[in-house]
Amino acid sequence: MSLEIEKLRYPIGKFIRPTQIDQQTLTLWIESIRKFPERLRNEIATLSKKDFNKTYRPNGWTITQLINHCADSHINSFVRFKLALTEDTPTIKTYQEDRWAALADSKDFPVESSLKIMDGIHERWSHLLASLSNEDLNRCFKHPETGELIDLRTNIGIYAWHCNHHLAHIINAKSGKY
Repeated sequence: MSLEIEKLRYPIGKFIRPTQIDQQTLTLWIESIRKFPERLRNEIATLSKKDFNKTYRPNGWTITQLINHCADSHINSFVRFKLALTEDTPTIKTYQEDRWAALADSKDFPVESSLKIMDGIHERWSHLLASLSNEDLNRCFKHPETGELIDLRTNIGIYAWHCNHHLAHIINAKSGKY
């Protein structure tokens, strides 16, 4: 993959887990997750219907697909958190993101329903995250493809990154370069 495409694909870089995740970092991450729907709405507020078809890189998803993907991804993540909190090291279910993004409800369906989903999910999710004890944060789920155990503390960071990652995609797509 060329360096230019890699930069377009990961405009804020890839998630790197800090060596230590303190309460201040968790608080910032949870706040990022909480505010994501509002930040997203602000970013797309002035877009025309045609603008939602812009992409952030060659062969990349459109703004519509990015927003609908975030709703899909964040629903899955919310469920994964709840599974990890209520089961002993559950193996999560993965899904084919690219295939989901190609479905009619993702590819060319207006984003308003996804924004509503994210409003509700993020409100509940951030409340749940802020309530977690240190013991809760140490709970894990298992990724079936890699076998990796992911603790909830780290997964909060991954999803704060995910919010900012796709927000950067949308900002880049608005430029209309691709």
